Amino acid sequence: MRVLNATQMREADRYTIDEIGIPSMVLMENAGRQVVAAMEAWFKPLAEKRIAVIAGRGNNGGDGFVVARTLLDRVLEVGVFLVGRVQDVSGDARANLEILGRLGVSVVEVADEQSWELHSSEALTAEVVVDAIFGTGFRGPLHGVLQTIVADLNASGLPVVAVDVPSGLVADTQAVTGEVVQATLTVTLAAPKPAQVLSPACRQCGELVVADIGIPPSVIDAVDGPRLEIITRDMLHGHVEPRDPEAHKGDFGRILIVAGTRGKTGAAHMAALAALKSGAGLVTIATPRSCQPMIAVMAPEYMTVALPEEGEDGRLAPEALDLVLAQPADVIAVGPGLGTGDAITAFVTALLEQSGVPLVLDADALNAFATDPLRLHARDGLDVIVTPHPGEMARLLGTTADEVQADRVAAARGLAEQRDLHVILKGHRTLVAAPDGAVAVNLTGNPGMATGGTGDVLTGVVAAWLAQLLDPDAACRLAVYVHGLAGDLAQADCGEVAMIATDVLDHLGDAVLELQAGRRDTDTGDDPRGDLI
Repeated sequence: MRVLNATQMREADRYTIDEIGIPSMVLMENAGRQVVAAMEAWFKPLAEKRIAVIAGRGNNGGDGFVVARTLLDRVLEVGVFLVGRVQDVSGDARANLEILGRLGVSVVEVADEQSWELHSSEALTAEVVVDAIFGTGFRGPLHGVLQTIVADLNASGLPVVAVDVPSGLVADTQAVTGEVVQATLTVTLAAPKPAQVLSPACRQCGELVVADIGIPPSVIDAVDGPRLEIITRDMLHGHVEPRDPEAHKGDFGRILIVAGTRGKTGAAHMAALAALKSGAGLVTIATPRSCQPMIAVMAPEYMTVALPEEGEDGRLAPEALDLVLAQPADVIAVGPGLGTGDAITAFVTALLEQSGVPLVLDADALNAFATDPLRLHARDGLDVIVTPHPGEMARLLGTTADEVQADRVAAARGLAEQRDLHVILKGHRTLVAAPDGAVAVNLTGNPGMATGGTGDVLTGVVAAWLAQLLDPDAACRLAVYVHGLAGDLAQADCGEVAMIATDVLDHLGDAVLELQAGRRDTDTGDDPRGDLI
């Protein structure tokens, strides 16, 4: 599902109105009616509610006037409050405001602090409030009476339905600056906006519903500019096909996982099991010689290879590279629990330069580039996937973790484009960035996954799907979705506090089954989630 920034949304509106010929009044009418439809589904029974619509002077306010008119005969009571003066409302919004007047609806003007003080109790004694003050054109922050209204609305604790974007939120950014409406439900129009899918701004939106207002999907998809998408079940269905009855293990990929060191053998074990549980046909762990006996007894399903080591800490010796390159593999995943140091740096950089198969680099394989991050660059014809957390990403970009978190999309897109990499930037709302600049945001997962080892599990999942799909971008998107969904299923079983990485590992199969079940629901026209994000 495409995510549009404010400029792209204006272009989609313009093209629909000017080139296709759907009048702007029709789009506004559709918007208001779709908001009411979402309210009827969310607040049951809506007919018994007293509703206040707080509207601005622009098109977002016009949507709110349509909402109010549509609600007139459906609810107990509707009050309409205009933040501004009637004389300042123009265009389609003015037309819909005048329709309300002809229907006998009194619109209360709230032009300053004094008028809000006079009428706020009337607005805030409603049972549901519709926020139609600002839409995607807002640049913020709020001041004066607008700030007071939003602060009072938030303090009231009333359920709020935001039309398109919660007022005070800048549609294009993940940041939250100043007072912002805390919505219970946001009905966004035509396409999600960046603020609604990126943290922390997304937390202001409550539940998010994408409303079809008549802008054709082809128009949304064709809009020029940066490409940001939401990873959805629909886009993943074709990647998880039933297996051929004649298939054998060689058809599903040979994974070599170079991982583990003394005290961190569990990382290698979890990555290998995650690869197996994600469908890989054959998995081998290549690990320092002293670790090999311990890892070999942890599970019987994977194979192990002992690598030469050196020094008291048992890190990989230089001759380990030739042995790794000699192993039969379709994908090599490197890093979990591997350790750091000059020998590891030399091994990882040489592997990047010499590997003939796709690579997945995580954890200590990324730390190997900390002192010379520009060496992390894919060669022509070699697919490389990196899976940094914000701290690792900061080291690769020569910046700080706070700066990465301040604009995660820019960080992920920048590394992917500059180094010809496929990037999985882990964290809340994990991002997948491709070398062509396309970025996708994953909505599955939960805070219970913030525990040691879940990243090692993800490494194995990514490697397995890369070997099966032979498409790095598709493998990354599928892997982060399934990994997060497994975490959500684990949370349902044991809660966020008690969850550990092996709980996520144990639910990988259930996650794939749910993804496949979702495909059957969609194929029959009965997708239970609809357009709820």
